Amino acid sequence: MQRKLRPGFLINLVSDSCTRTTLLCLLLLAFVSCSENVETDTAMEAQESATVSTPAVAAPEVPQYSIEQFMDTERIGGASFSSDGQRILFSSNRSGVFNAYAQAIDADEAQQLTDSNDNAIFSIAYFPHDERMLYSSDIGGNELSHIYLRELDGNIRDLTPGDNLLSSFHGFSADGQSFWISSNERDPGFFDVYEYDTVNLEREMIFQNDGAGFVGSISPDGRYIALARVQLTNDSDILLFDRESGETRELISHPDSIVSNAPSAFSADSSALYYTTDLDHEFSYLMRRDLTDDTDAEILKLDWDLMGASRSRGGNYLLIAANEDARTKVRLLSAADHSELELPPLPPGNLTGIAFSADDSRVALYVNDSRIPSDLYIADMQGSEPRPLTRALNPEIDAEHLVDGEVVRFISYDGMEIPGILYKPHGASADNKVPMLVQVHGGPGGQARIGYRAQIQYLVNSGYAIFDINNRGSSGYGKSFFSADDRCHGECDLGDVVASKDFLASYDWVDAERVGIIGGSYGGYMVAAALAFAPDVFDVGVNIFGVTNWIRTLESIPPWWEAQRDALYAEMGDPAVDGERLRRISPLFHAHQIEKPLIVLQGANDPRVLQIESDELVAAVSANEVPVEYVIFDDEGHGFVKRENEIRGYRAIKDFLDRYL
Repeated sequence: MQRKLRPGFLINLVSDSCTRTTLLCLLLLAFVSCSENVETDTAMEAQESATVSTPAVAAPEVPQYSIEQFMDTERIGGASFSSDGQRILFSSNRSGVFNAYAQAIDADEAQQLTDSNDNAIFSIAYFPHDERMLYSSDIGGNELSHIYLRELDGNIRDLTPGDNLLSSFHGFSADGQSFWISSNERDPGFFDVYEYDTVNLEREMIFQNDGAGFVGSISPDGRYIALARVQLTNDSDILLFDRESGETRELISHPDSIVSNAPSAFSADSSALYYTTDLDHEFSYLMRRDLTDDTDAEILKLDWDLMGASRSRGGNYLLIAANEDARTKVRLLSAADHSELELPPLPPGNLTGIAFSADDSRVALYVNDSRIPSDLYIADMQGSEPRPLTRALNPEIDAEHLVDGEVVRFISYDGMEIPGILYKPHGASADNKVPMLVQVHGGPGGQARIGYRAQIQYLVNSGYAIFDINNRGSSGYGKSFFSADDRCHGECDLGDVVASKDFLASYDWVDAERVGIIGGSYGGYMVAAALAFAPDVFDVGVNIFGVTNWIRTLESIPPWWEAQRDALYAEMGDPAVDGERLRRISPLFHAHQIEKPLIVLQGANDPRVLQIESDELVAAVSANEVPVEYVIFDDEGHGFVKRENEIRGYRAIKDFLDRYL
């Protein structure tokens, strides 16, 4: 599972992320993004006068699975070895809410370590020398995550107590005697770094952040902190705080150029920093800066974005994740000479969540693909056959009945090539045309990725084709493509979405008279924008916690996003200066033009897209006497983490589509 991104988070190799390496892109994504699985909730009754359409029907030879069956598929994430390498810590929603679990590497069953029935718990790591463990959790999806300690006796301790604060974990020291947490408790706008003693848990502020940047990597010896200073969404510098001198200096900066730089990881001996940059290249590549003489060495450059690098726990290996045409491709290098090594043989698919044991003798990792949700595997680095610890897919579902995503491309309205992922239902043909949904990802700056999505497979199994579009402005296709929607959101990127309909109509198995649009967060905004600004193109819209009023959204930036406010304004517009344009692209002010049925889903605790956004849109569309359904989740935020809510939401979406599409 991919956590929701938030300020201070870097691309992590354990996450099948959908962004460029650029730290600021991540922060912008954090502002109005949705999590890997865009989950939803139930709706109000449709107007009794609404016309009822014949539901889409799956191919006769493929059973139509229920939403309950799909949601009995487990979602798993995170991996940390115990100090002796015999147990794996991970998170799972098998209880209905995410909790922390531990499983012996030779066992078939896991032990549940936490028992939350309300707030999602995401495991972080075991302690280096015992089986105490850390996890993060917020309240009701408010994204104000605290770091918690689970003691050996099961008692829980909040290591970051207080109200209205956000904290993040930044690793253990090489000797295991301390660990680091950043928090904005002192100043809501900035994240200071605290060092905690692993024995007595006493802490000391080691870095007071007064606007230097976002905390990235911390060196294993605790001397250095690498920070990312954001200029624009595609322009960021790297600063280095030296604890010995107490000084912070510019480490990587290009004042005369727009260059995206982001710290990845320090070397095991703390003498060098690995970082990504797109200097003089269309894609981000990996460099190594020697901190003794400030010399650089190129490690790996491809014609795809490198999402970052991670050092193995024992220091022997360097892992590099590449974003290759909507798939994650991982390369294993020797940390000593950067020669490429082989990973243990694994099933085909995306490799994510890679974690090593303390001595680097074992590796845990996740494998997923379009039809297979993430399963946790363990392998011996000496070449043993990988062993699956989990079987996430509900055994009642046959993976052969699901479908693979296919990357396809089309030429948009101005000649730009636009990629996307196409999902074709079994049995769709020229004699059995099926309705189509254009799905728009979150962001701006996100990316549709190959991987298991319950939402997609459920709808495709129900007879709906899906085109998961990567319109201009999406990550993963180079910095020119990424910046191609700057200051024209809701216009040039919406043009790609509109243009995709004619492309999709060229498939003889698509019913061009039944094409809808669906999306979450920024994708939800695109849904509302499409219905308002191109009212004749799509037949229905599914808006999942989408922005509708950019002026309000940009004016209500939380304090902990203050450091990237200027970058957000540069990307989207400053409401004090660009109010006219922002009003022009905000669907709320043009809702009178919406003519097609709409369903809106909203988390009541959403800190990014406030409920009033959806309240006002629904009221405005209802005034048009257009069928509109509204779903509010009282116990969710920006992205849904509770299985019961996912079930209600998916069912609501399908019922709406069956009724109107």
